[in-house]
Amino acid sequence: MEKVRCLIIGGGPAGYTAAIYAARAALSPVLYEGMEPGGQLTTTTVVENFPGFPGGVDANALMADIREQTVRLGADIRRGCVSSVDLSCRPFKVTVDGSVELEADCLIIATGATARYLGLPSEQKFRGLGVSACATCDGFFYRRKDVAVVGGGDTACEEATYLAGLCRKVYMIVRRDVLRASVAMQERVKSTPNIEILWNCNTREVLGDSSGVTGARLQRKDGSVFDIAVDGFFLAIGHTPQSALFAPWIKTDEAGYIVTDGRSSATNVEGVFAAGDVQDPRYRQAITAAASGCRAALDAEKFLKR
Repeated sequence: MEKVRCLIIGGGPAGYTAAIYAARAALSPVLYEGMEPGGQLTTTTVVENFPGFPGGVDANALMADIREQTVRLGADIRRGCVSSVDLSCRPFKVTVDGSVELEADCLIIATGATARYLGLPSEQKFRGLGVSACATCDGFFYRRKDVAVVGGGDTACEEATYLAGLCRKVYMIVRRDVLRASVAMQERVKSTPNIEILWNCNTREVLGDSSGVTGARLQRKDGSVFDIAVDGFFLAIGHTPQSALFAPWIKTDEAGYIVTDGRSSATNVEGVFAAGDVQDPRYRQAITAAASGCRAALDAEKFLKR
């Protein structure tokens, strides 16, 4: 059985950054990238809010560069998915792809969170071509254009009000006749003149052509169908943190996000640290994920030295 000092699970900004810092600290980190090397960022196109790129940067190129930097500094990056863990004993026992067994002195969980989608084929067709799950990431591209936001909770209201400051018109597609958001967020939405709420509506299809999204086909509760013309279609119906594998041992909140100790990355299990979107229900940005990966590696270094 292979013995690893610092094992990192997840190949997004958090995992790669943790590996960079762990490698520079001579922790001989091993990182398993999982099913989505590069993380959620690779599902978008151009990133304009990552520092150091005044003209923006292709998302896949950015993650490829960070990965290359990780390898150059000495981290052992491997393809494969962690299929089971046992955190009840130390060293921790980890199985990869159902067959490869390892023991780890410390563990950094950077498995991320997956945005929830409606499950429409047209939605997947235009993913990255007008369909997005992050207004903060992609809203800039729709300045002075019309967009739609799906959802009726706090997140949807936050996304809609953010987009309203950039876009000409924002439609909120709400499947009920009320918003689930807090009263304060509801009032903010209702007092924003360029937000229009489409009540009792479900999305039947995202419309578009070779250039991207051009609209959405909606159906009201009474069965009537109508189209709206939009250039951007934003999902704000929640995220699913990839924490189920660790749930028997690691404390999570009611939504499944890993709970860390105050401002540190430490979990309730000594020697296990969490970084990135798997422990961040609020910000979910590449730069904040990278920053938390740095913190996790520094925390892991102190733990191993102690």
